[in-house]
Amino acid sequence: MRIGVPKETAPGERRVALVPESGKKLKQAGYDIVVEAGAGIAAGYPDAAYRDVGVTLEPDPAALLGAADVVLKVGPPALDGGRDEVAWMRPAAVYLGSLMPLRNLRAVRALAVRPVTAFATDAIPRTTRAQSMDTLSSMANIGGYKGVLLAAAELNKYFPMFMTAAGMVPPAKVFVIGAGVAGLQAIATAKRLGANVTATDVRPEVKEQIESVGGKYVGIELKESAAAGGGYAKELSDEDKLRQREILAAQVAQSDVVITTALIGGVFAPRLITAEMVRSMRPGAIIVDLGADGGGNCELSRPGETIRVGEVTVMAPLNVPASMPLHASLLFSRNLTAFLQAFTKDGAFQLDLNDDIQQGALVTHAGEVRNARAREALAKEGM
Repeated sequence: MRIGVPKETAPGERRVALVPESGKKLKQAGYDIVVEAGAGIAAGYPDAAYRDVGVTLEPDPAALLGAADVVLKVGPPALDGGRDEVAWMRPAAVYLGSLMPLRNLRAVRALAVRPVTAFATDAIPRTTRAQSMDTLSSMANIGGYKGVLLAAAELNKYFPMFMTAAGMVPPAKVFVIGAGVAGLQAIATAKRLGANVTATDVRPEVKEQIESVGGKYVGIELKESAAAGGGYAKELSDEDKLRQREILAAQVAQSDVVITTALIGGVFAPRLITAEMVRSMRPGAIIVDLGADGGGNCELSRPGETIRVGEVTVMAPLNVPASMPLHASLLFSRNLTAFLQAFTKDGAFQLDLNDDIQQGALVTHAGEVRNARAREALAKEGM
């Protein structure tokens, strides 16, 4: 069975879906691996590194996809600019990558029509068995880490407390909103840099996790549970939103840095930081909105831009993991490889739609959209 790995062509995307280390493992499992020439260069993996482990390089992406039984991608398939990757794929081929189906409905529809069996690794169930396959967590970890570094580089003061000959410098105050994978990594990174870190989450059960990585928990007692299962949060009731807004306003006003990581169901970003809150912040304060890919947690964020609001800087970087492409590609590739290895027999991928992991990650199959939320969204859009 042949695995094809095309180059990522989305603006700003520097990752590659398969690194040489994983290519070697999958070759040993019996797969034939073909990677588009130059696909790994931006991530720090030159063509020679693939050749060294026996991976074939193909300069023509259409030929590569047309001969692949399994296609590995970081993001959704390209559909524009003369590069229609879905049209080039073989009917009944398997697609595996971070599809984010609710954000990429056009790609979902195209994959169903082809028809391609598409698995979204961002929809893999958050179970112990599937942990090694979870690209969403791997990339969120990088996002949380890099988000703190962006803030530290922009802030007009030290993160840590310093004792100097000129006297003591107090530590920066960092407030992290959301304690999923990205939030916990942001807390841990800010703490390692010496900041005074406070964090909140609508799920009170994460209090111990926040404290375990060095943060101080602040929160509200909710009238209704905000847990949506699988480590995700759901939208709050109107009453709980009001109470949450009060605690956020108090914390934001006294913070040097606010890092937001909140997503509803791991997809869309709730608006948590109002324009009024931003204007209440200290001169020189920083907001890093890591929910920008989902629309942004800050009312004033402009996804992909850094803006000034008075004396406050609002940063809304997109696709943060792509800014650290070597390790982001390494981890992403290991996740995809773990998925394939779990369902490989005699050098071939075994489709088993009764398996809970395949069932959870399945988006399209046999000409149909199998993901219920994507199907509903498509119907709503009239697609």
